[in-house]
Amino acid sequence: MNATELQTPCYVIDRDRLEDNLKVLRGVMDRTGCRILLAQKAFSCYAVYPLISQYLCGATASGLFEARLCHEEMPGRENHIFSPAFREEDFPEILSICDHIVFNSIRQLELLGQRAKQAGLQVGLRINPQVSTQPTEHAIYDPCAPGSRLGVTLEEFRKASAQTIGLLDGLHFHTLCEQNSDDLEITLNAFEEQFREWLPKMKWVNFGGGHHITREDYDIPRLERCINRMKQGYGLLVYLEPGEAIALNAGYLHTKVLEVQHHEGAMDIAILDTSAACHMPDVLEMPYRPPLKESGQPQEKAYTYRLGGPTCLSGDIIGDYSFDTQLKEGQTLIFEDMAIYSMVKNNTFNGMPLPSIYLKQGSDYTLIKSFSYQDFKSRL
Repeated sequence: MNATELQTPCYVIDRDRLEDNLKVLRGVMDRTGCRILLAQKAFSCYAVYPLISQYLCGATASGLFEARLCHEEMPGRENHIFSPAFREEDFPEILSICDHIVFNSIRQLELLGQRAKQAGLQVGLRINPQVSTQPTEHAIYDPCAPGSRLGVTLEEFRKASAQTIGLLDGLHFHTLCEQNSDDLEITLNAFEEQFREWLPKMKWVNFGGGHHITREDYDIPRLERCINRMKQGYGLLVYLEPGEAIALNAGYLHTKVLEVQHHEGAMDIAILDTSAACHMPDVLEMPYRPPLKESGQPQEKAYTYRLGGPTCLSGDIIGDYSFDTQLKEGQTLIFEDMAIYSMVKNNTFNGMPLPSIYLKQGSDYTLIKSFSYQDFKSRL
């Protein structure tokens, strides 16, 4: 079908842009020998896993269901898993389908590490290097904040027994969110300074996610220097597990204007058939203003509108945008960079239908998945 036939609201995955991102990531792998994994928490549309599998080494999971998805839809590729704490009832299946497991605490490593080793998994431990590089507006995403529940500090690591540390094949840190490689270098400096004496005993190190490698201004040479530093200095295999970088700018959310409201002395409001709360929750959670095709900042263009969703939540506001012409009921708007943290986070608050998912290649659109009332009802 073509773009005019799409039923809104809907997500559109741009296969060509997705492949462009994958080529960039594959280039880093080829030049450095590192291994890059898809972080499914950001993007888990498995219809394109065959394409992703052609370029990347596998995926990483935050729990059993994501691990199962990788096992089923990326057969033969590496399947890594991390969780702040694993459930005993999940553990037998995790051991049967995963290749790497990363524990979050010394206690979890003591309890479960030996079973993982006996099952043939590579065992890792998440480290908290206690160096914050997050901007203030991303404080919710800072795993190095005081009192963090994520990762083991040097002090905690030193208290572990030699037998427990001997279970480890690698160390893992994840401190970034949408950041450049200068922040990675700051983190790596602290990590290396703190854990230098144990690095020669390891097989690998995992730099975690949050690397915006496919962003235009990302410093790839600095990233590669960081990778080579661990490879050449300690003989370590380096893993990276970006999520956003895989599908950055490779997705859209198409929506229609349902109504335009005019209020005396106030900004005009356009009610859309898509909801920030339901279909792009990071807009409210982070918060951020999603890019919108052919729009500008408030007052930049001739007509400014506040764009809101159709739910009962007063704060279901996507943002303020300006346009060259007045918005009309039935008009289609296209939000950009909507592949990441959208489909994986959407919900049916107010009984809102879940958007359909289409795959775009060139000018052709193919329906991947549509949802119905039963999808709403079956969740309750």
